[in-house]
Amino acid sequence: MKAAVIVFPGSNCDRDCKVAIERSTGGEVAMVWHAETQLPAGLDLIVLPGGFSYGDYLRCGAMAALSPVMAEVRRAADRGVAVAGICNGFQILCEAQMLPGALLRNARLKYVCKAVDLDVVNSQTRFTAGFGGRREVTMTVGNGEGNYFADDATLDRLEGEGQVVFRYRDNPNGSARDIAGIVGDRSNVLGLMPHPDRSFEPELISADGALLFQSVMASA
Repeated sequence: MKAAVIVFPGSNCDRDCKVAIERSTGGEVAMVWHAETQLPAGLDLIVLPGGFSYGDYLRCGAMAALSPVMAEVRRAADRGVAVAGICNGFQILCEAQMLPGALLRNARLKYVCKAVDLDVVNSQTRFTAGFGGRREVTMTVGNGEGNYFADDATLDRLEGEGQVVFRYRDNPNGSARDIAGIVGDRSNVLGLMPHPDRSFEPELISADGALLFQSVMASA
């Protein structure tokens, strides 16, 4: 598998994502600076990592969504390339209008960092097929603005069309309908707040995150 991790000013999980992909899949990973206007050829996966892009000024992900490289990320997604936004990456995808909804301050206005149990709601996407018959997995979260919000009509559409892929079993941040991760209309763009890049080996509480990267590799 050939992947690219986009590096924004303030990203702090970019190397985590690189290592997670390499160890989970044996794939080749390029680090791409946000000011670039081209992506490597032949990509199977583009990852927008967690962190605090541009210091989370204005709104989380708002400035990163306007970075030059995002035009190429959008074009790649339109061609069908898999794009995964993790934590701050999810916020960026929403701000770039590549996914619906927004990520708000956590319900209790506190930063949450802990392991969370998730339901795999849709195991038929390229990001989740690798989970097979498993319906409960564990990853970790680390966010202050992980409270997913959308209007009821959007939430109904997401659920009705199978675009909710992960749901919290014990919601840590107040996300609407316990949503932890969604895919876009074509199912090749994923946004999730939990970190598969921090949960890909048993020593990291859980190895379940590796299955997400392996799933993308199998579909490439």
